Amino acid sequence: MAVRKKGAEAPAVIQAARPLRIVTWNINSVRLRLPLLADLVAALSPDVICLQETKCPDEHFPHEGVEALGFAHRAIRGMKGYNGVAILSKLPFATRDGADPDWCGKGDCRHLAVEIDAPGGAVELHDFYIPAGGDIPDREKNIKFAHKLDFVAEATAWSAQRKAAGGFRRAVLVGDLNIAPLEHDVWSHKQLLDVVSHTPIETAALTAMMAAGEWHDALRHFVPADQKLYTWWSYRAADWRASDRGRRLDHMWVSPDLAGGLRSHTVLKDARGWEKASDHVPVLIEVAT
Repeated sequence: MAVRKKGAEAPAVIQAARPLRIVTWNINSVRLRLPLLADLVAALSPDVICLQETKCPDEHFPHEGVEALGFAHRAIRGMKGYNGVAILSKLPFATRDGADPDWCGKGDCRHLAVEIDAPGGAVELHDFYIPAGGDIPDREKNIKFAHKLDFVAEATAWSAQRKAAGGFRRAVLVGDLNIAPLEHDVWSHKQLLDVVSHTPIETAALTAMMAAGEWHDALRHFVPADQKLYTWWSYRAADWRASDRGRRLDHMWVSPDLAGGLRSHTVLKDARGWEKASDHVPVLIEVAT
């Protein structure tokens, strides 16, 4: 993992009483969509941005462009062509090198964790990119699907271990988890039951991961489970807005002690219509720390 930070040269400009504003976004190539980061910042004014699918080796990460947007502190873990995660912050942070697993022993740039110097004290922040799983929902016929299930199983065991050791405290987990677990997280529950991302084995696995860590679903904190909620719309749709066949693949979870501090959320749906848009849209939570 590579880290860039300015320290005293670029002090945080956040007010002590202001809630922390965290965004997660599968950007689908940070270099290709660097101009859209400026649009995101203008729309949401985040303090921290967690990116997935950066598709960029560390040595080619666009540090100058990101720093120009006010994010002096950066942690990146990338590779050529696919995967990759990054955390961009206006606030200083400490990295957690060696504190968390190498998922499935692959070293494939799907997780970053830092401790943010937030207004109310340090916040442990995890940025995940769970494997998509391919097209066939059968672990015997599809190694990508097997990898996805194994990844979630490892993350569930990790969450359970943390719970046994005292639980997550002042923690946030975000990212493209590539599973829409609830009935109204997809445009048609019945039609997608055999489609990767909403199959029963996946939804049960993600639900178990959440329960193992006693995570609180920050988006469903604001949007009841009986209401539709999407963060992704396929490139295959001729008119994504008219068809509105979305899925909630991007998630934001908080530890129980932060749940009472949740103040607001935003799903920036209009970003799906930006020029050269990602198929995912940025999602924000605002939480008092």
